[in-house]
Amino acid sequence: MALMKAFFTAYEKVAQAVRQFESLPIFSIPWGHNILLLQKIKDANERLWYASKTIEHGWSRSMLTIWVENDLYHREGKAITNFKAALPTPQSDLAQQSLKDPYVFDFLTLHKEYLEKDLEDGLVKHIQKFLIELGQGFAFVGQQYPLKAGEHDLYIDLLFYHLKLRCYVIVELKAGKFDSRDAGQMSAYLSAVDDQLRRSDDQPSIGIILCKTKDDIFAEYVLRNFNRPIGLAEFEVKVVEKLPKELKSSLPTVEEIEAELSTVPESKKKPKKTKAIKSNSR
Repeated sequence: MALMKAFFTAYEKVAQAVRQFESLPIFSIPWGHNILLLQKIKDANERLWYASKTIEHGWSRSMLTIWVENDLYHREGKAITNFKAALPTPQSDLAQQSLKDPYVFDFLTLHKEYLEKDLEDGLVKHIQKFLIELGQGFAFVGQQYPLKAGEHDLYIDLLFYHLKLRCYVIVELKAGKFDSRDAGQMSAYLSAVDDQLRRSDDQPSIGIILCKTKDDIFAEYVLRNFNRPIGLAEFEVKVVEKLPKELKSSLPTVEEIEAELSTVPESKKKPKKTKAIKSNSR
């Protein structure tokens, strides 16, 4: 009863604004989903947004929990892109909403000095979790996907096909800060994919550059005059400087090794080699 009262109170003002209480998306999702939204989210508009997304994508309660805990509401559609200039409407709007910023790869634990290959291999190893974070519609095509460009061999980090956008999506990983040369490289990849892979009924391919950090204003300037659709977003992973405690504790220290050696019985120690003494007697 208390939950029912809290449910009505939470949406009473929203219902007055829209003048039709029963039309709210909260009535089209299971009661368990609504309890989750009431307990996890304070803002009514944010709860309604998640309710609408649940209806759109058919999220289970566990999937809804993942998106709420990973703050999808404040990340979806926030990537820096040139989609409005490079793609037709409504393709540009749909593509924009398909991207996030930042992407949260909390299923990856990497060393502080990780390389792009470490990131790439980790994402492919956990491809199912990676696809969930990318969002609905992404289908994995290949890693280090090879293409020819004249005398040059091109290798795309990760290639996807988006079933809803009906286009190829190139994902390039940058372990450091975004550089303007990254956009030039992506533009070449997009041209090659459109020429060699894109079918007549496919939409223009889209590029996503995932970088560790970026300067937003600089990124907007870089992308502004590119005629190929490119999006730019940061990513987050778990970074460690040293071995985890549970692993470290299982390894002996230098002092422990020396102490262990000092307790070895004399009979088991190898005898020291001595030089033979020559006898002067004949």
